[in-house]
Amino acid sequence: MSATLGTLLHELQPDWKIVAFERLSDVAQESSNPWNNAGTGHAALCELNYMPQGNGPLDPAKAVSINEQFQQSRQFWSSLVERGVLDEPSTFINATPHMTFVRGEKDVAYLKERYEVLKDQPLFSGIEYSEDSRVINQWAPLLMQKRRKGEPFAATRVPAGTDVDFGSLTHQLFGHLRSSGVDLRTNCEVRSLKRQKDGLWKVGFRTTVGRTPSEIKARFVFVGAGGWALKLLQRSGIPEIKGYGVFPIGGQFLKTSNPKIVEQHKAKVYSQASVGAPPMSVPHLDTRVVDGEASLMFGPFATFSPKFLKNGSMLDIVTQVRTHNLWPMLRVAFANPDLITYLVGELMKNHRKKVDSLRTFMPTAKDEDWTLIDAGQRAQVMKKDPKKGGVLQFGTEVVASGDGSIAGLLGASPGASTAVPIMLNLLKTCFPDEFLRWEPQLRELIPTFGQQLNEDPALAQQSTSQTAAALGINA
Repeated sequence: MSATLGTLLHELQPDWKIVAFERLSDVAQESSNPWNNAGTGHAALCELNYMPQGNGPLDPAKAVSINEQFQQSRQFWSSLVERGVLDEPSTFINATPHMTFVRGEKDVAYLKERYEVLKDQPLFSGIEYSEDSRVINQWAPLLMQKRRKGEPFAATRVPAGTDVDFGSLTHQLFGHLRSSGVDLRTNCEVRSLKRQKDGLWKVGFRTTVGRTPSEIKARFVFVGAGGWALKLLQRSGIPEIKGYGVFPIGGQFLKTSNPKIVEQHKAKVYSQASVGAPPMSVPHLDTRVVDGEASLMFGPFATFSPKFLKNGSMLDIVTQVRTHNLWPMLRVAFANPDLITYLVGELMKNHRKKVDSLRTFMPTAKDEDWTLIDAGQRAQVMKKDPKKGGVLQFGTEVVASGDGSIAGLLGASPGASTAVPIMLNLLKTCFPDEFLRWEPQLRELIPTFGQQLNEDPALAQQSTSQTAAALGINA
């Protein structure tokens, strides 16, 4: 998010001075690190939680919205490739079909209905559906080998899905910013944010080596600090952060680089979440391409740590508590017993039990072929709600001061995939006057800026084809 915002601001206003602070020794070591996330180019092609089952007809609105947002990110990345800002596209994005696989009569009926609703949406053109084991075996052989006969199952497939190395993307964006004069200070931890009488923000920070304190003044501050964004926004004292809290959920993935297994699976295959599981914990068996090497990952398996970041503090979950957010947080705890049950069940799973979960996808999986890796921390938003007192929110949310001088990002999925539209909305909120002036430049960076692709089939086809060609992701 920070790399995207910095790049947008530099392209739109190259005469502005930008300083970025990173408390670790390098960027992209937390949630953007390729092994700390699933690398899915989230476009709602396979993720069922963007179009959940309800009591009435399925509504494609959110799925379409997520896809629209990802298309903006693709367009922006394409423009940066053409400008030489980003290196060879294969270093950060690769064509990887997106699939959904379900079992049982109820889920099969739901997936078929979902397919019928989406197939006529322009941004979902090309989606395929099958209940035929022979067809699904062609799409993803590992799903079908030694699967029990007589069990209802179904799958959808979109060949135009993608795998994204957000770590590589972040490194390249910051690399360009540094070469263009942006001051990136690593090993520097921001400790305080204080508004001055003249309207400027005094940003207090210290080096992580030697703990040397210093400060800098800024007209605008963006807090893109993952789970720590809440803590820093609380220190800023802005009233807009009142009532917010975060609930940290960690994760693990099973990983294999065994070439005999990897070569049999090229897809990201998502399924239904377990009862009580948060939407971000939907199980999936994924192709991952990192540094040119393909691997497979399965998960995530939830873990618990009170830290808001992998490199956070064990006191994070306690030090966030304020009088204004205590009640919403307690209400969330009382209203989500299924989540607590799910987390306890996940924590009790050993390696063998986790491979057992994998075998629901891949019946031939062997314990010895898979190793566990720790993923990143996800800080789920808890916030005030006028009716329920407090709710747990699983998306992303920008919190900005009334005057737009400071803003921060809270939440998790779909996160990095939709970084461009999220940061465009932030710019519109925080720089309303400049935004009008920037619009012509934004149309150069994002050709369909301000348009709805899904409402124009020809434009949707043109956009997806052009970005696929520019990014080398033709399926």
